[in-house]
Amino acid sequence: MKIKPLHDRVIVKRLAEEEKTKGGIIIPDSAKETPAEGKVIAAGPGKREDGKFTPLDVKVNDRIIFSKYAGSEIKIEGEEFLIMREEDILGIVEK
Repeated sequence: MKIKPLHDRVIVKRLAEEEKTKGGIIIPDSAKETPAEGKVIAAGPGKREDGKFTPLDVKVNDRIIFSKYAGSEIKIEGEEFLIMREEDILGIVEK
């Protein structure tokens, strides 16, 4: 199944949190926070406001940081994704 987000929405796959700290301490699953970092899987065309079209600043395969409770969780073919508006994205992680 394919899904294409509309307007200024993006589909994001959460990236897994680290299993260990830099000091080598293993973090149990119960102590892990919900990751607020992800990869853009699909992006809508952009936002239309007052008759003007504004393309999105993010694109597919961008690594992003988003607010902790951003978006709506969806399941596509058994995999969990988030669908959110571009305004919920806090920044793009550059390599």
